[in-house]
Amino acid sequence: MEEVLIECSPGVSGDMLLAAFYDLGVPKKVIEKPLIDLGLKNLYNLQFEESKSCSIRGVKANVEKIDSSLIKRNWRSIKELILNGNLEEKLRQRIYKVFESLAIAEGKVHGINSDDVHFHEIGAIDSLVDIIGVCAALNFLNPKKVYCNEPMLGKGFVQTEHGTLSVPTPAVIELITKKNINVISCLDSIEGELSTPTGIALLSNVIDYLQPPSKYSINSYGVGIGSQKFPFPNLVRIYKIIPCEDSSTNGQINPKFEEIIVQEAWIDDQTSEDISNFVEKLRIEGAYDVSYQAINMKKSRIGFSIQAIIPIQKKEYFRRIWFDYSNTIGIRERTQSRWILIRRRGECSTSFGTIKVKQTMKPDGSISTKPENDEVFRLKLNHKKSADEIRKIIKETSKDFKAFENWK
Repeated sequence: MEEVLIECSPGVSGDMLLAAFYDLGVPKKVIEKPLIDLGLKNLYNLQFEESKSCSIRGVKANVEKIDSSLIKRNWRSIKELILNGNLEEKLRQRIYKVFESLAIAEGKVHGINSDDVHFHEIGAIDSLVDIIGVCAALNFLNPKKVYCNEPMLGKGFVQTEHGTLSVPTPAVIELITKKNINVISCLDSIEGELSTPTGIALLSNVIDYLQPPSKYSINSYGVGIGSQKFPFPNLVRIYKIIPCEDSSTNGQINPKFEEIIVQEAWIDDQTSEDISNFVEKLRIEGAYDVSYQAINMKKSRIGFSIQAIIPIQKKEYFRRIWFDYSNTIGIRERTQSRWILIRRRGECSTSFGTIKVKQTMKPDGSISTKPENDEVFRLKLNHKKSADEIRKIIKETSKDFKAFENWK
């Protein structure tokens, strides 16, 4: 399967990414379909045209505003638009993550709740087109992995609806801080905004590795031209590539840092069977882990304390599950951080035959391999041996590991 490499040359913006994906071969109708599905069809006119930057050809994306009613939107209204729109779930989650990261960054910068953030430029129809269009392009290409080089930010000042802001803008600083993105400063003597909040928000949410593979071949590429004039080409290149070696750990920190959401509630008016079914529902829908235990509650009633650890981008979705599938009238929610070792699933040959295993990479680069518990249980029943005996035999006879996925 092909992979995608985004080359920021030198910076990145939403319209440059969109134009590069179009030049790469993503059809315009693919880019516009989710915009139509969200009811935005009559609010803009999107055109792609051949352009040049310092004599280098590429494509420029132009969005003409037809209706000004969406020039300013807050995160609450954009969130409602995304969640209630007729979108494929994977695409919905990708679009949601980008806008949510922007809302959180703007909220932090201005000291307000993210739901109350007014996006100004980000909420304008051209930025909506850029973000939704880029997410649609990636959904269409469905690359195995997305790589990117470190972007440059620039210096000086930029005019926004907040007034004159220094470059990099506060939202860009918050995004690269929150997502732990490395940047390059060798062109920071150049006056101008090399990377926009929209561009950085897209990169921070769609890339897998902030470093290109060490070796790869290029199948095709697209070039997106920016609107600003610099004494060097202002463009973004996007390549379809095939890595020449297993570089799946490139650019990853091990252990890696991520934020998660913990949601919990105490429930005393549902049966143990109902609680069991609800916990299973949380797991099926993608909770990282769920635990529950019996507790004493008010009026000496026996209830259940339920706690779910979930992906941060799906917190809204899981809130609805709590209220739709349990009797709780409220949940507690908090953001926490965790460090996890990178891992991958696969299979290996043993004296029992081929079994499913999981590999974990330690910080020193050493790899531990562990059989999946379901496999141990199956072999225990089939061979009338203890779990310890099964694991010992697997460890002594396992060979020829084959990965089902890259390190993640």
